[in-house]
Amino acid sequence: MPQHKPSLVLASGSATRRQLLDRLQLPYSVDPADIDETIAADEPAADACRRLARAKADRVAGRHPDAVVLGSDQLLAWRGGILGKPGDAETARRQLAEIAGQTIAFHVAVSLACPDGRHLDWHETVEARMRELSEAEIARYVEIEQPVDCAGSMRSEGLGVCLVERMDSHDPSTILGMPLIAAARLLREAGLDPLRR
Repeated sequence: MPQHKPSLVLASGSATRRQLLDRLQLPYSVDPADIDETIAADEPAADACRRLARAKADRVAGRHPDAVVLGSDQLLAWRGGILGKPGDAETARRQLAEIAGQTIAFHVAVSLACPDGRHLDWHETVEARMRELSEAEIARYVEIEQPVDCAGSMRSEGLGVCLVERMDSHDPSTILGMPLIAAARLLREAGLDPLRR
């Protein structure tokens, strides 16, 4: 008798995360977590990222107790602090001017809340070396991409690639906000294998 597969819920309204999850060709539904993402002043970026990914999964799991719920979070760390979403074009230009020529770290976490009460978690850090950027380049990038809702004003799935010299990562999808290699592994552990019927 075939084992029942749990349903899958993505705890995010992000179009990019939906596009990434679509690659695994698993059926899923979307239910954004809408949690309080406030970070304490002394909370390390990696810890905050892991906490928020799990909090998103847990919030949505409460509404879907029989499903596997996938939560994910991304934070940009620089000079011991966290660069958040700029909120407006002026702040975006200022953030990009500050990190130009610098090495920054993107922390990305994924967390699965399973119907049996297990939590399956993964965290990865992507280091990026930013290019030296002119005011004109920054202004043009912000005008085109409008990255006011992106951590550190970096829309990595778009023209953000033009802002960096290099990135060091174990998984090319991590910088986009959800490490697919790790997510696929965790989903297999949770009973959702894309390569099994």
